Amino acid sequence: FCFLIPKFFSHGFDAEEDLVVSLASMSTNERIKAIQKLPETMRKKREIRNKVLKEITKNSRHRGAQPSCCTQCLQGAAMSFRRFGNTLSEYFHQLWIWHKTLKIIGAEFGTSVLSYFVFLTWLLNFNIFSFLINFGFITIPQFLAAEPNNLSFTGLELFTGAGYFQQTVLYYGFYTNATISKIENGPSYNMQLAYIFTVGIYFVICCLILLFSMAKSFSRNFVNPHTFFVNASRLLCTWDFNITNEKAVKLKQKNLSTQIKEGLTEVNKEVLNFSVMERIPRIAVHLLAWAASLGTAVAACTGVYFLSINNLELFMKGYRNDLESQAAMLVLPVIVSLLNTLIPFFFSWLGHLERFQTPGQHIYVTITRNIILKISIVGILCYYWLNIVATSESQCWETLVGQDIYRLVLVDFIFCLLGSFFGEFLRRIIGTTVCVNLGLPEFDIGRNVLDLIYAQTLTWIGILFSPLLPGIQTLAFLIVFFVKKVSLMRNCQPPCKVWRTAQMTTSFIFLLFCPSFLGVLSVIGITVWRLKPSEECGPFRGLSSMYAAVAEWIQVLESYTASKWVVWIYHNLITSELFFFILSSFVLIVTYLYWQIIQGRKTMTELLRKQINN
Repeated sequence: FCFLIPKFFSHGFDAEEDLVVSLASMSTNERIKAIQKLPETMRKKREIRNKVLKEITKNSRHRGAQPSCCTQCLQGAAMSFRRFGNTLSEYFHQLWIWHKTLKIIGAEFGTSVLSYFVFLTWLLNFNIFSFLINFGFITIPQFLAAEPNNLSFTGLELFTGAGYFQQTVLYYGFYTNATISKIENGPSYNMQLAYIFTVGIYFVICCLILLFSMAKSFSRNFVNPHTFFVNASRLLCTWDFNITNEKAVKLKQKNLSTQIKEGLTEVNKEVLNFSVMERIPRIAVHLLAWAASLGTAVAACTGVYFLSINNLELFMKGYRNDLESQAAMLVLPVIVSLLNTLIPFFFSWLGHLERFQTPGQHIYVTITRNIILKISIVGILCYYWLNIVATSESQCWETLVGQDIYRLVLVDFIFCLLGSFFGEFLRRIIGTTVCVNLGLPEFDIGRNVLDLIYAQTLTWIGILFSPLLPGIQTLAFLIVFFVKKVSLMRNCQPPCKVWRTAQMTTSFIFLLFCPSFLGVLSVIGITVWRLKPSEECGPFRGLSSMYAAVAEWIQVLESYTASKWVVWIYHNLITSELFFFILSSFVLIVTYLYWQIIQGRKTMTELLRKQINN
């Protein structure tokens, strides 16, 4: 085929006939690739394809190999089904409300700001999946065994999560420990096993999704990140000639222009070499900034710890009236949200004082300081829940923890909206009217990303105590997406220094996995294996631990011959330290081998790039 292409351009019609005959003799996949590689217009390629199809039909008739009526019907049905599937996927792709918004943000503000919104939509899909699993396997069966709620609804419950909501499927304490069966001698549904297996399998799926997303993003952005920074292919080979709409053309032009600017910035990046006398003041400023940020985080955690203990004591003593009780419940989440909102502004101010060489360094340092602050506060709260609330005299400590997390999620969402108003809207008013030298603000990527990771961490912790919390977080993230989008378009300006951030999404997912997700797994593990459930509420009432439900189920299965394989797996794999030691060793060996393969490919890529340059 490669020898026919020059003849096709030099000999005209005869060569075209030879090309058609050659293409007709190929397989379908080879023919499609060959036509795509032809240096011709789309119209000419369609003409060649139609001629090839006519040639194939003519040859099949000459050979008498015309398919039967049944075969033709099957082929037609398969083709129709394929076209219907493609059309349906296009419509579903257009149904995502953020599809066009992401294109506009990428074109106007570049990939640095776009990475935040991509991460937000990724978390939104994550919570939708979580809500569907919990609602399908935990909440719907509970509706069948639920008793009527006799508490009155006043409206304050929307803010406190207490009162009427205590006797609903929102919290752990409402779920039954019975085996649900609506038909006598019919199939039954063990609520204890459903609860623990649903939560356990969900976290396993989350772990696999995070690892796969991290690996995919790492291989795309870290293994060979410099392949298409900026070169002729960026300018000559990325235009989509199927775009005909004028608005889409302008949007594509802006997007391509922003990508080229980011690539040029990366190529022309200058590394400043400071003298010893210049480095000493810079290092001193960095050390003072880190000392101030760590001291602020320690002070915030100390305040949260003593406030939480005082809050529990007041709650256990009771209040004179219901309004005072409702107000006291909101003290802890309001203080925590205030600290998480105001201190990151202080960290951003410290970053400006340090005068980093690149915007990327500023963002990564700010993210590191914010993650230390937020994870430390979450760690203090988890210690308070697992060591103080769980051992208190409360009748249902799991529901109490679920209410605390509900209030934290709700108040954090409100403060996130207020942060957009005060941090961006009022900043724009001040920068355009009062102090014109300030100008429009830039979108604070580090602070906003850590707000998302903090909210998702609370949701993961709360799943065990409030199964419907992912649904609430889904609505919150959806509102945050549109509020941030409007605030970005109306109040913020594009980054003054254009820079490429292909590796930023990988960093976001890594921060979500470690320390956020791994810390959540530790909290869930301690709750399931070590803490004693409440005696009067929840599906695990009366057991020594939540995991004891699985051990009792295995004892029941030992009496059934057909279930011996489940018992063998439990005793020899799940509860075996040797199995997990061998599995961990195997994973480490495979990881090391893949790392060596990656290093070899990077070396080969560098050698090939040098050959291309030569």
